[in-house]
Amino acid sequence: MQPKANIVHLPVYQPGKPIDEVKRELGLTEVIKLASNENPFGCSPKAKEAIIAAVEQSSIYPDGGAVDLTKAVAEQLGVQPNQIIFGAGSDEVILMIARAFLTSQDETITASPTFPQYKHNAEVEGATVIEVPVDSEGKHDLAAMLAKVNEKTKIVWLCNPNNPTGTMLTEEEVVGFLNAVPDRIMVVLDEAYAEYNVSGAYPDSIKLLDQYRNIVVLRTFSKIFGLASLRIGYGVGHPDVIRSINQVREPFNTTGFAQKAALAAVHDTSFIESCREANAKGIAQLNAAFDELGLSYFEAHGNFVMVDVQRPGTEVFQSLLRKGIIVRHDPSWGYPTRIRVTVGSVEQNDKFLDALKLALNEVAVS
Repeated sequence: MQPKANIVHLPVYQPGKPIDEVKRELGLTEVIKLASNENPFGCSPKAKEAIIAAVEQSSIYPDGGAVDLTKAVAEQLGVQPNQIIFGAGSDEVILMIARAFLTSQDETITASPTFPQYKHNAEVEGATVIEVPVDSEGKHDLAAMLAKVNEKTKIVWLCNPNNPTGTMLTEEEVVGFLNAVPDRIMVVLDEAYAEYNVSGAYPDSIKLLDQYRNIVVLRTFSKIFGLASLRIGYGVGHPDVIRSINQVREPFNTTGFAQKAALAAVHDTSFIESCREANAKGIAQLNAAFDELGLSYFEAHGNFVMVDVQRPGTEVFQSLLRKGIIVRHDPSWGYPTRIRVTVGSVEQNDKFLDALKLALNEVAVS
């Protein structure tokens, strides 16, 4: 059997190492996973109750249009229900956008490094991916990205905050970019970590939808809402754009468990606020320790920090792994001495920092 020629070179996505696998491999009894930007505080108790209640409907197909959840999110955001589409995580919405809009004749622009699924799904559709390196501060180089726009450009992807660097584009920067990009080009604002932001300068992208019909905003319940295992996220855009994306959506693409849990979670604003506050304190805790250790880091606006350990990142990753701490290092980032660590609880952060100090002594400086 011969697969499509344009996918044979594609890498298979490599998630962070599972806790149980690390325990088995290294004979450890305690492992802390700070690799996949999951919420260390779990999900809302109300979401847990909704999941348990949904068990009684396990034999019934879920609502194919996620009607109740769509209505609740639309009311919270101040948009119309026909402006929202749900997917199995925002990852699936990315896939659907690529499927609906990209062809082998198109080009699409991303930052580098950034969330790899933009490039992956574009290449599955045969589109040409133009990657623009982030600047020295780990931020999208919007001027350089704009310079790559041409008559073949169909979509520009802006991950904000950017994964893996954690850096943020301000509202002024995003609006300036939108004003400069031809309105025939879709601009996808991936805001998986938006709810963590406390900067005061983060774009109010939902309001921007009124002025810019060519943007699609992505959000997810995998991060601050703590529902990563249920796989549910959504896109918000102009009704015509959302309709086109809906035309390639698979039936029943989000589960009943996910819909019910998300519906409960979206109303539990106190849980979200507490997680946001704890995360901000966690970033401050990590940054202060990195300062003491003389390690530089990118300004973090999500729930993770990318830090320069001044040593081969792969070796520091392995050293931490042996100590029961899973972080993230990917050679494809182009940062050989940087690791990305999820912000954990105070106790988890302390254990990570203790392990990091040992690892820094074990691994030679590059």
